[in-house]
Amino acid sequence: MATTKRKPPKTWSLLGDVKRRPSTYEVTAAKFNYHFRREPAPFEMDPAAPINLWYLANREGSPFNVEDWEGFRDPARMTYSDYVTVQHDRETYLDAVIDHHEAADSVTGLDPAWVEALTRIAVPLRFPLHILQMTALYVAQMAPSAYIINCSNFQAADEMRRVQRLAYLTKMLANAHGDAIAETATARSPWEEDAAWQPMRRMLEKMLAVYDWGQAFAVLDLVVKPTIDELVNVQLAALAERNGDDLLAQLLAEFHLDAQRSKDWTIALAQYALASDPALADTLREWVDEWIPAVDETAEAWAALLATAPNALPSGQVVEAAGRARAELLAACGL
Repeated sequence: MATTKRKPPKTWSLLGDVKRRPSTYEVTAAKFNYHFRREPAPFEMDPAAPINLWYLANREGSPFNVEDWEGFRDPARMTYSDYVTVQHDRETYLDAVIDHHEAADSVTGLDPAWVEALTRIAVPLRFPLHILQMTALYVAQMAPSAYIINCSNFQAADEMRRVQRLAYLTKMLANAHGDAIAETATARSPWEEDAAWQPMRRMLEKMLAVYDWGQAFAVLDLVVKPTIDELVNVQLAALAERNGDDLLAQLLAEFHLDAQRSKDWTIALAQYALASDPALADTLREWVDEWIPAVDETAEAWAALLATAPNALPSGQVVEAAGRARAELLAACGL
């Protein structure tokens, strides 16, 4: 009796006839953003509905677009499961760091002058870092591909992690040096009234009103975030080390790992876009150039703020470092 040779089952794939099994990364992201460039409108409702008009204007209508966004890949190939696993390990490490410092009661031994400086410098950081988170979430909401959406969502989660850990540090300072440190007004007053904070506040609140998805990505990830990450994760960490605050320095060094992952996908996305359409370099440069004066003003004001702390860093060094960090990122992007 003749036998019939069975064909092997085909692997599910939205990637076309690639003749291979898709990776978990691809299965959980490929073409998930089904409503991008969907006709006659992104969502199944009246094409003139406000949500359809919003996406058509700020996503499909963005000057920052290429023929196929599905070709972009996160250099880390990170899925949600990967992110949870990696950050669980990092959070376990931070728990151990904090437990060590709490057991040693190191916060109590900080110089009162340094604690006063932290109250003005570190405690109000919840506000700008929340804005970085909100803007990353907006980019994720509007981005044309799930490969981009995931990157920006993970970045937003990183910002929340930074906010939460600094909030815990604020409570530690309050327990050791006075409950007023953890009161809302202690953080809010400098953010709203301190002249040194106003350039950053003005810049970030203006960024919240950038609705074009491509421009929001460019402003946040090419200009604003790399500047703030340098000022906070690197320069404030160096200042903390000078003032014997090993806990804050270790926390900020940990957050800098998250910032590097954000830089990696930002560079990869910019490079992908420019390889797809070299003319987009002019679009990105126009947006970047528009925002450089604001970030430079922010860096100068924050350098002056850091200079009010004991054992201060030279203000010129802080400003130069912020500009260099931004320039290095733009160069890596091809800009």
